[in-house]
Amino acid sequence: MARFSFLLLAASALLAIAAPVPRQTAFKLQDYNDFQISDQVAGDAEAHANAVFVDVFQGVDLATIDSATVDNIETMRSQAEDAETEAFNPAIAAATGAEADALQVGKIQNKVLKLTGITQKIKIQIAQATAAGDDTADLESKLAEEQKKLDTNIATDKASAGATSKGVTL
Repeated sequence: MARFSFLLLAASALLAIAAPVPRQTAFKLQDYNDFQISDQVAGDAEAHANAVFVDVFQGVDLATIDSATVDNIETMRSQAEDAETEAFNPAIAAATGAEADALQVGKIQNKVLKLTGITQKIKIQIAQATAAGDDTADLESKLAEEQKKLDTNIATDKASAGATSKGVTL
């Protein structure tokens, strides 16, 4: 009986160790005005967006990210999308000349921010699905689609390196 109890305890411990345990990271929910990157000079949007959505997860098993953190990433990504549609688009339409150009550069940086948020969220979802033994084909397809958009906007930002950029507030 003691041997059976020991084996049961050992098996339980192994299962507990093998299963990813959701954990919080240093990632904190912020208001758009506190994390937006569009007031930077063009050319480094990728690094600035990574500082918001990616760097905090360095060395962290993405399968262990808790649902509140994933929700916070989505909330912030959604705020960046709202900035694009509710602030950048109308501001660009109303502006002319250098101001319109600077707002367009800022919009591209904002797109890099938004798309970095969504790709990071999908990477976390893929890691979690993989750890759970679930199919990731749909997530992988969505990641490829969003990554392509991100790569295009990063290239546009880099092509505008040094240009003045103007952000918006929500």
